[in-house]
Amino acid sequence: MYFDLLHLKNDLSQKGIFFEFSGPLTQSLLVELGDILKLKMKLESASTLTILKVFALVVEQTQNIIHYSAEKQNQNPAINLDLSTGIIAVGYKDREYFVQAGNLMETDDVARLKSKLNLLKTMDAAQLKKLYKEQRRKDPGEKSKGGGLGFIEIARKSSRPIEFDFAPVDEKYSFFSLNAHIS
Repeated sequence: MYFDLLHLKNDLSQKGIFFEFSGPLTQSLLVELGDILKLKMKLESASTLTILKVFALVVEQTQNIIHYSAEKQNQNPAINLDLSTGIIAVGYKDREYFVQAGNLMETDDVARLKSKLNLLKTMDAAQLKKLYKEQRRKDPGEKSKGGGLGFIEIARKSSRPIEFDFAPVDEKYSFFSLNAHIS
């Protein structure tokens, strides 16, 4: 089997992507990815604040994949652990960093998530801060593992409104993509 990895590498570079990972993600891998990204950005003379914001976006988006991806891998029922699969990319283009992530999700959940993200997209910094404080006081939702704070935090850290998409895969699943920018 032949893979045109050079074409893929060049395509990613043209889009400004300098880091991409696709596959199963874990907390320990997240730590390693974060260390690599921090070092890469430091070598490029990115400010400490920018590095921290990009790292925060990577953490939030990776945790979203770990907690909510509908694509789980566990070939061994004796091991009580599912590996969540998704994709994350970090890049720099037009004088700003961006963090993109995607994962499979149940189509039944698309309308609820789209509504929440559309609301966040319309809010300014003060409104997002107020919502974040309100949400911290509430109990997490039925399907939430983090109290619903992750997307609010992504919207707060992003220098412009978040971008997202839901692509139907089949009747049961859709592919969710999220993009956030740091200037």
